[in-house]
Amino acid sequence: MIERKNKRTAKIGVFAVAHATYWDQFEGLYDNIMSYHAELLKKTEANEVEVIDFGMIDSSEKAYAAVPEILAANVDVLFCNMVTYATSSVFAPIMRDVNKPMVLVALQPRKAMDYTKANTFMQLENDNICSVPEFMGVAVRLGKKVNDVIIGTLYEDEEADKEIAEWCDIAKVLHDLNGARIGLMGHVLEAMYDMHADPTAASKAFGVHVPLLEIDDLAELFDEVTEDEIQAKIKIIREEFDMPEPESDPIATKLTDADLRQSAHSAVALDKFIEKYNLTGLAYYYEGKEDTIQRKAATTLIVGNSILNAQGIPMCGEFDLKTCIAMLIMDRLDIGGSFAEFHPFDFKEDFILVGHDGPHHLKIANGKPVLRSLKKYHGKPGNGASVEFKIKEGPITMLGITLNEKGDFKFVIGEGYSKEGPIPPTGNTNTRGFFEPATKKFVKKWVMEGPTHHYALGVGHHAETIKKIAEILNIECVIVK
Repeated sequence: MIERKNKRTAKIGVFAVAHATYWDQFEGLYDNIMSYHAELLKKTEANEVEVIDFGMIDSSEKAYAAVPEILAANVDVLFCNMVTYATSSVFAPIMRDVNKPMVLVALQPRKAMDYTKANTFMQLENDNICSVPEFMGVAVRLGKKVNDVIIGTLYEDEEADKEIAEWCDIAKVLHDLNGARIGLMGHVLEAMYDMHADPTAASKAFGVHVPLLEIDDLAELFDEVTEDEIQAKIKIIREEFDMPEPESDPIATKLTDADLRQSAHSAVALDKFIEKYNLTGLAYYYEGKEDTIQRKAATTLIVGNSILNAQGIPMCGEFDLKTCIAMLIMDRLDIGGSFAEFHPFDFKEDFILVGHDGPHHLKIANGKPVLRSLKKYHGKPGNGASVEFKIKEGPITMLGITLNEKGDFKFVIGEGYSKEGPIPPTGNTNTRGFFEPATKKFVKKWVMEGPTHHYALGVGHHAETIKKIAEILNIECVIVK
């Protein structure tokens, strides 16, 4: 399997809160409480994130002292561990001055107290929920938002563990959005008004930088590719893709040796391009004059793009910066992120084909992806190898990023199901998308939200998680149902 170039990671800050008066009143309570705090740290670290423990904050003085320490750590998400009752004075300074997503974690050690042996000590050990209403009310008065509250038990609570894991995944998205370099190369496909997006607006909304690159920057790297590099890439392509005989589409043939070699050559040049410009992702489109290296470079990247998507580098055609960012969000949630649009309905079985020509995320393919040689790319110049596969069967999520009438970004999110069945053998990715309550009704609601025609496609149902990301970024968000 293709491995990602960089490990998904993030920084999670964790601090415990309590009422210092308890420590002298109840011997041993502090040590017990801190052992429960250590358990939360361990649970969080299990999600492959860097955990920074700011320890116990049980007085307003400690809260003020912690603020510069937390700011200096530059965490992606903060967990406030509600280990027992705490006055809101230990929380307010941090909530006011640290502008990071805040999650209150209220996980009591016992599922229930033993009421035949219950005492005040036992109650304080399990008083995790007690000050949550107070903290929430104070956050409102400060004009700040607590992003979530995780309620449950510290042990044997799958739902709470999933919520912690979800916030670790959200932190990984935020970590990699901040300072991401999403390259733009070429220009918008003529007349596609919905593709235009302002790079400065993208920087403002997502914290990304958008290098503006020339097709010649890529073309010049073609001459640096060695024969050994081409052969090594061909080996990877042969391992990762099937190359079947042609079926019903007259423009799709069995992959030719020439197209395989060109795809490998282009993929190596693309790898060098990504490394040279330190790109997190790339959105591009270019036509160029026939029989030039510029056209060859721009029209033969599909295979290399798909490999890079699986390596965690979102590659997006048609100059679609917005969807490239959506693909990055999905990839960092570890749910895929293929470049997709709607294809024909099947009104007999109530589904719609969901896919696109061009780059796809190989790690969410149902089985081995297929390569075919296309005699022409419909609607675009060029010909060559193209990628075809279905998405894994089961739940799917779509994230479209569009612009509203004010020019601000907007998330349009939907959930459906990928189901078994044949797809057109056209050298393009497609999956059978089923949506509730009926596919036609869902698609009508989707288009009424004013999306672009592209979106990122991932596996699993993750609309609520993506909505949380939109709220953190202060971006308008609609879940289509």
